[in-house]
Amino acid sequence: MLPRSTICLLLLIVSVGPARPAAEHAADAQPILYTAAKSYEPLAWMRGADRFSSGSSIIVRDEKGSRPLVPDFAASADPSVSFDGQRVLFSAKLGPDGPWQIWEVDLAGGTPRRVTPGNDDCIRPFYLPDESAVYACRQAGRFTVISSSISGGKPLALTYGPTNFLPTDVLRDGRILFAAGYPLGTETTPELYTVYSDGSGVESYRCDHGLARHAGRQTSSGDIVFTTARGLARFTSARAHQLSLAVPSGEYAGDVAENPSGDWLLSWRPDSHAHYRLMRWAPGSQNLQSVIDQPDANIVQPAVIATRSVPNHHPSGLHDWNNANLLCLNAYTSKFTFAPGSIHTVRMYARDGSGNSKLLGTAAVEKDGSFFVQVPTEQPLQIELLDEAGKTLKREAGFFYMRRGEQRACVGCHAGPETAPENAVPQILLRSTTPADMTGATAQSAAGGH
Repeated sequence: MLPRSTICLLLLIVSVGPARPAAEHAADAQPILYTAAKSYEPLAWMRGADRFSSGSSIIVRDEKGSRPLVPDFAASADPSVSFDGQRVLFSAKLGPDGPWQIWEVDLAGGTPRRVTPGNDDCIRPFYLPDESAVYACRQAGRFTVISSSISGGKPLALTYGPTNFLPTDVLRDGRILFAAGYPLGTETTPELYTVYSDGSGVESYRCDHGLARHAGRQTSSGDIVFTTARGLARFTSARAHQLSLAVPSGEYAGDVAENPSGDWLLSWRPDSHAHYRLMRWAPGSQNLQSVIDQPDANIVQPAVIATRSVPNHHPSGLHDWNNANLLCLNAYTSKFTFAPGSIHTVRMYARDGSGNSKLLGTAAVEKDGSFFVQVPTEQPLQIELLDEAGKTLKREAGFFYMRRGEQRACVGCHAGPETAPENAVPQILLRSTTPADMTGATAQSAAGGH
């Protein structure tokens, strides 16, 4: 009699095994990977839950046919192809009740190599340009974005805050694209953010927040294509707001994959009662062509097996300091309207062990809207702007964070990364090049200025 674990594995392979492809098209000959899953909930990660609650399997489809990438695993998902097209990072479970871990395997065959240590669930890996990987690891019930060497080494946390974070791509400029709730630090609406591979420079990709945005991927044009509640949309460098994509109606799972021919592979379903199927779409077309349709499984996470450009690698600009410095050039540069001369002081908050706001300090805001503060690192931070009478003008709804030794200048308060600064020396630096202490060492810093 076969062991129970072997029986479970055989049943899994049968239930979510290679899908039956639809009629072949010439453009479908490109080798691909995809995930076949009995159930798939794209946003389950936002509450720290499993997106594949009933098992899943990565399938290879090439000139040899379709087959499981790693048949000896109880479950596998999240395929990510290396820049040279020779290897695959993926998340997988050895046994049905085991944790998700990050693995790597050669596409030519061989024994998979485990990348992540420990027993925490680790999912959604992507290659970084220095033979490292970035992925999400569930710690204390929440997913944090982590980077580490593929060959071993100490993992580095890239995100900090009381929420869940999930990487979705590594951009060509070297930044990591990830999703988290908006406002940052909440668990409400998914939004797209970027961070450098050392954890510095976290920011919203765009500031026109509204409908849900997740599962973002960068295409060859440089645009970021992502899923919304109304279909697919994109960010393009020429516009400060998202643009809708004229795709056929239905629901999209995101994770767009682009063929060398320029066609896109999309996971689509007509409505929430159907399974996702893999479709091919030529940008600008009004039709989707079926590539893989399996009635009893969702076909998601397509990945093209091909070489691609290596993203930029940025050397870290962090310093060996206990804290971080933040220079705001002009708090009046904002999507919110402030009366000229109304902003007098800035307060900084963190969170205590119970999750309540904790005042770190108060500092001056100069007439040109500039302020310069030193803040604690690797914990949630929140900014509040006040008038001369101490009345709140605007307080962040969410949180941001800074890495140890980070020096950062922002154009304004919620101005958006597409806003350029004025070519002028901020008045706060003419007054002093020493930042106001907002590390919590004192209950309140002196508030000069004005």
